[in-house]
Amino acid sequence: MTNKNEKPYVLRAAEFVYSNIVQIKKQNPETNNIQAFEIFMTTKEYEILSSGEFHDKWFLELRNNKFIDSFTKKKISGETLRLLELQKDSMVKFLMKIPKLYYTKSHFPLEISQRAFDHLWRVCESYEMWCRETKQENLIYLNIIE
Repeated sequence: MTNKNEKPYVLRAAEFVYSNIVQIKKQNPETNNIQAFEIFMTTKEYEILSSGEFHDKWFLELRNNKFIDSFTKKKISGETLRLLELQKDSMVKFLMKIPKLYYTKSHFPLEISQRAFDHLWRVCESYEMWCRETKQENLIYLNIIE
């Protein structure tokens, strides 16, 4: 049986996004959540996630460690690896970015940029829901699910 507070592997990417957005807000206290998400979408960390590099590095580390996770020290099952591959594929698909086309002339986000924003928002919502369900309210900083 797993510890209730043990973070599911599929939340590792969500935690990566969430913690980066929290850092943006801490560095820019006047920034609201929407602005912080938009700033995140211009960062190197976003590029790492949207290109699949985040997952590729993790998968390489797992292969090199005989699929034993460095944080939990537990072996990751084949089924979990397939779920993580699906997560990577959806991240690459939904976070696709076309340089210089982020906004139209009227400053409204293009559909592809809005889709990326919406995906990131849902990812962060899932992280906060896990925090709430496992009674780790101290990890909730953005209050997206309020």
